[in-house]
Amino acid sequence: MDDDDAEYMQGSEDEDYGFDYSDNDDANETGSADVENMYYTAKSKKEDDPGQALEEFRAIVDQETERGDWGFKALKQCTKLLFLTLHRPTDALASYIKLLTYTKSAVTRNYSEKTINGILDYVGGGKGGVVEVDVLERFYAATNEALEEAKNERLSVKTNLKLAKLWLDRKEYGRLQKIIRELHAATRVAMDSEDQSQRGTQLLEIYALEIQMHNEMRNVKKLKEIYNASNNVRSAIPHPRIMGVIKECGGKMWMGERQWSLASSDFFESFRNYDEAGSPQRIQVLKYLVLANMLTGSEVNPFDSQETKPYKSDPQIKAMTDLVDAYQRREVHLAERILKDNRSTIMDDAFIRLYIGELLRSLRTSYLIDLIKPYTRLELSFLAKASYIQVEELLIGLILEGKVDGRIDQVGMRLELDRTQALEKKRYAALHSWTKALEEVHAAVIAKTAGRGTSDTFMSIPPERIADFRDIGL
Repeated sequence: MDDDDAEYMQGSEDEDYGFDYSDNDDANETGSADVENMYYTAKSKKEDDPGQALEEFRAIVDQETERGDWGFKALKQCTKLLFLTLHRPTDALASYIKLLTYTKSAVTRNYSEKTINGILDYVGGGKGGVVEVDVLERFYAATNEALEEAKNERLSVKTNLKLAKLWLDRKEYGRLQKIIRELHAATRVAMDSEDQSQRGTQLLEIYALEIQMHNEMRNVKKLKEIYNASNNVRSAIPHPRIMGVIKECGGKMWMGERQWSLASSDFFESFRNYDEAGSPQRIQVLKYLVLANMLTGSEVNPFDSQETKPYKSDPQIKAMTDLVDAYQRREVHLAERILKDNRSTIMDDAFIRLYIGELLRSLRTSYLIDLIKPYTRLELSFLAKASYIQVEELLIGLILEGKVDGRIDQVGMRLELDRTQALEKKRYAALHSWTKALEEVHAAVIAKTAGRGTSDTFMSIPPERIADFRDIGL
């Protein structure tokens, strides 16, 4: 018994067919045994002689006077042979359409649903080679027509979600948007008695598809709109993979807006959900989390958490852990070497590549600031030699941003740091603090003289302000 038959037996468990047994039971059993033998004989020929196996499966269907489970199973085998082995998708579609007529009464609902899902999976999964788009559409159209007749709305929604995912993978965004509109319409007109958590779950699945589409199309406005709408869904019990998708796209959205902390938070939630779902995408999202965490400038190691710690030594993650260590130690040369030596695990990802320049600039900036701290005047050539980077443009940016107090002498090619300017700023701040304290003392004296206060009202200069004055020699 192969997997197909195991599914059939499982799906048939505890089902009541309401059979009425008659005097010709022995004849029926004999006929059933003959058909069963024919079925397994045909199955034994699938690999060695698929053409002959196909003919024998069709013979089982042709000899049935009433639609039954063996005919259904034979049609299932015909569809698989035609699509996967013989690569005749149009003929496979004809066999599948005939199989759908059996789902009304010949087999149990559970088994028919498993069969439909299985066939649509390998049709859309490319297992039968390249399939024309119109053939795929006809497979799904036939399925939806059969499900509408059977009034199986739940499976109809699932089928359309499967089709939407197929169009997303194939980047057929026009077809995807059409399916999404139909899914939203089906969700809106759902019966009031329907389980609200089920409706909320379906809505999140639709949002997950939409948010991926807008992320790939770089439609930031719609992406943010759908992301916010997904956060407002309360009554839902989504699969963790769905939440992983939504949070991953949310993290990418925040990265585009340079909101590193929000991106880090969403990537962590995405990783946690992917990890719970057992999705391999967790490794890629963990890399995004590490990247966002470094861009925040945080000194907290992202691998210190209970969820991420088991992956610290993962071969796909090792390069990122080394990069974090280099970043936190401000070892810009080591970081650049890590990126160069681990191109396949880091730089080959287009999303990570977008922000590596930003990360290196942040690292070089921190390195340069630490390098110039002890000096008042430095040769640009010395800085370039010490850091192996073009320092002039970086220094100009730091001066304009107010991170470095100084100027560049382009004639002498020197950086001149204005330490006295920093001291003057500190003097002015202390004088302002002293003046404010004196005003408070003056107000307290006036209040006491007018009889509106007590001896406690007389305020003294706070100790921290006295320290400020001492620092500037006042």
